[in-house]
Amino acid sequence: MTTTSVPAGVDATGAPASARPRSTGWTTFRALLLRDLTVLDKGLGEFLANTIMQPLMLAFVFTYVFPNIGQAVGGTEGAAKFSTLLVGGMVAQSVIFQGLFRVALPMGRELDITNELEDRVMAPTTVTTIALEKVVAGALQGLFAGLVVFPVAAFVPATPVFLSVNWPVLLTITPLACTTSAALGLVVGSRFEPRSVPMLASFLALPLAFFGAIFYPWDALTPIPWLKALVLVNPLVYMSEGFRAALTVGVPHMPLLPIYGVLIGSTVLLTVAGTRSFRARVLS
Repeated sequence: MTTTSVPAGVDATGAPASARPRSTGWTTFRALLLRDLTVLDKGLGEFLANTIMQPLMLAFVFTYVFPNIGQAVGGTEGAAKFSTLLVGGMVAQSVIFQGLFRVALPMGRELDITNELEDRVMAPTTVTTIALEKVVAGALQGLFAGLVVFPVAAFVPATPVFLSVNWPVLLTITPLACTTSAALGLVVGSRFEPRSVPMLASFLALPLAFFGAIFYPWDALTPIPWLKALVLVNPLVYMSEGFRAALTVGVPHMPLLPIYGVLIGSTVLLTVAGTRSFRARVLS
């Protein structure tokens, strides 16, 4: 039996090693993201129905039904102002709920039922890359959900809605809000037992919504100082206030510095915490 040596830099077929196909982390990241977006596209009808229902019901009841039955929030003169300030809150609510639930709920299913995450972990990339891909996919879905609010705000209210877009604020607040929401979903989905995630998500929805400055500016809580301080732990407050700053003029909102500071800090902390707990969960 004879043996032949393979020169350095050449594989067994005689091709240079540099010519062999190599799967990079970025290539795998794009493939996973494309797969998630393809699944979203196939279920686009369900996604749009789930996404549009909440802002549609809010706008229909508070800005169409109430004014037409003579019970407009803020009275006849304040109805248009309420409709205007509600837009920022609806955008923020759509972003955070879709970003949170579209990451946390599928992750619970993938961990407990389909075992899909086990297949993803076997991909030629790091666990951190897989976690970050989930954050990006969730953030994109949160972005789509936020965009859905604008046609609702344009056609549903019975009173005028006065929007004035501050593009630098809108273009910076939006990705921060979307990423924070998806990172929160990564934390919830990876730190809690898969079977408890749906119940936990439902439990989070009401406190997030009613104490998230959706229906009122944060500054309006001044007569209740303890509540005004307590709601500052809710990331939805900063998103609602940020979108009001980006979309309206004449509606009071929190100063931009704490809005940006909290959203940037939350994005970093939640992404790091979610990535660590995700790694611990899938590698356990």
